[in-house]
Amino acid sequence: MTAIAMGMKKKKNLENVIFHVVVGGVAVLMFYPIIWMFFSSFKETRLVMTTVTQLFPKEWTLDNYFTGWKGFGGITFATFFKNSLVITLLSTTGAVLSSSMVAYGFARIQFKGKNALFFCMIITMMLPHQVIMIPQYIIFNMLGWVNTALPIVVPSWFAKAFFIFMIMQFIEGVPRELDEAARIDGCSDYSIFTHIIVPLVRPAMVTCAIFEFYWKWDDYMGSLLYLNSPQKYTVAIALKNFTDPMSSSDYGAMFAMCVLSLLPVIIIFLLLQKYIVEGVASSGIKG
Repeated sequence: MTAIAMGMKKKKNLENVIFHVVVGGVAVLMFYPIIWMFFSSFKETRLVMTTVTQLFPKEWTLDNYFTGWKGFGGITFATFFKNSLVITLLSTTGAVLSSSMVAYGFARIQFKGKNALFFCMIITMMLPHQVIMIPQYIIFNMLGWVNTALPIVVPSWFAKAFFIFMIMQFIEGVPRELDEAARIDGCSDYSIFTHIIVPLVRPAMVTCAIFEFYWKWDDYMGSLLYLNSPQKYTVAIALKNFTDPMSSSDYGAMFAMCVLSLLPVIIIFLLLQKYIVEGVASSGIKG
């Protein structure tokens, strides 16, 4: 029996080694473009595209970071980072707050037409963004919001179907007895939401905040449609201005600013990664 057990243990260890080698290889393949971009940001601009197969630069330089940070048209990249940060934080705050309130209404409050409204909300998840892009632009143009951050920020304050559905799953896992006990103590729906539901569904709300932060920080199309003045450009639009198919492109500076633009995303992920796991894998209250 001992020999059999040792043989099974060796087989399991071998399977684990093979699994980690395969997963590690796939991870390297997925991250290689980012790794190549990082090292390319330290190459001279004229050598970036001529040494594609060479990962490490022969001569390291920080000139790309200084050149890229100067921006263009007299506008530094600090302005673009500030614009992106303001838009992203406002959008994330609005999306999480509004979605959590709507989710609470669908999960806990009974009202006429609830099922029909929920069905319409779910249907919106199936609509491609291209379908509503032109109607939205026409409406925002009539309101005089074009060339401002309002068309990018304001829609986020009216809840998002995916976040509503996700938070609802958490709320459904919260025992209704807690609501009933709170009502006996004289709590209103607002008090129940703020003092009972929100603390218990925090992992889902943080997960939604992370997703919204990623999506809005990387949003290129929204900024391209609604922002016309260079002073109001976000990072996504500013990066595109380093390339010009009709003339020369400063790939070194672009890659340097791409590396810096990844820092907020990486920091958010490292600080809040545990909430991503909880938000996706958990539901309800842990016993």
